[in-house]
Amino acid sequence: MSGLLALLDDVAAIAKVAAASMDDVITQAVKASSKAAGAVIDDAAVTPKYVHGFSADRELPIVWSIAKGSLFNKLVILLPAALLLATFAPWGIPPLLMLGGGYLCFEGAEKVYHALSPHSERAKETEARMEADPTLEKRKVQGAIKTDFILSAEIMTIILSALPQDLTLPFTAAALAVAGIIITAAVYGAVALIVKADDVGLHMAANGRTSTTRRLGEAIVRGMPGFMKLLVIVGTAAMIWVGGSILVHALHEMGWHTPYDIIHDIAVSVAQASPVAQGAIEWGVTATLDGIIGLIAGLLLIPIITRVTAMFGGAKSNGH
Repeated sequence: MSGLLALLDDVAAIAKVAAASMDDVITQAVKASSKAAGAVIDDAAVTPKYVHGFSADRELPIVWSIAKGSLFNKLVILLPAALLLATFAPWGIPPLLMLGGGYLCFEGAEKVYHALSPHSERAKETEARMEADPTLEKRKVQGAIKTDFILSAEIMTIILSALPQDLTLPFTAAALAVAGIIITAAVYGAVALIVKADDVGLHMAANGRTSTTRRLGEAIVRGMPGFMKLLVIVGTAAMIWVGGSILVHALHEMGWHTPYDIIHDIAVSVAQASPVAQGAIEWGVTATLDGIIGLIAGLLLIPIITRVTAMFGGAKSNGH
């Protein structure tokens, strides 16, 4: 009997250690995931456009298909690649962050450029032809998954760089997997809520039991177009800000400290001039300057990437 009790004590001790380890994994995953907030916001901001124009009964299946593709990207392709990188070539993380940061800057700057320039008739004709394409849903999902792969690669690289360097390989793998699952669930759960908000609002407006419920439904329907525009603006700003921040910090890690030091000194000086909220002011100034660098870098990359993509099969097509 005493032997059985001792065995149960050992099992309980192992369970406690396992539970503590899982708590540590989740804590590290959540902490590291917060560093990728900009890319995550952009992912959530751009995905709803992939269901635009489809019937209401196809919206959630499309979102689910993209979410499954996103999980495959993160867990089957990118996670093993990240572990190989961390094990055999950790020096490659800053250059990869530079590439990802440059991509975010380019995408954000391109959105700003297109927002400020009128759409051509050729672009409108192309959109009309796509709407009439019977394979449109499949192509939209494939395009979304390809775009997600790039954003997911950036997210997983940011998370990997944010994790403590002394973690064991299994712990790192678990933290990356948990972070990937959390981010995917958050992004596509939010997307599902966004794309169905109109239907929910219409249902509330038509079938609400009280006048308050009906008015709320009408307000949701009226407010969604503006909300979608705001979401695109926030996503674009997040791309530019985070892309610029990644470039500055990656250059700092690679030995070029000047941009980081200048931004830091300006932010600290401005914050110290204020008697209140110095931390918030320092963060705001830093984010603004990172965003300016990101926008400049993105605008410089537009003609370069456009010319390169034209050399390899035509104009850039990524669904953004």
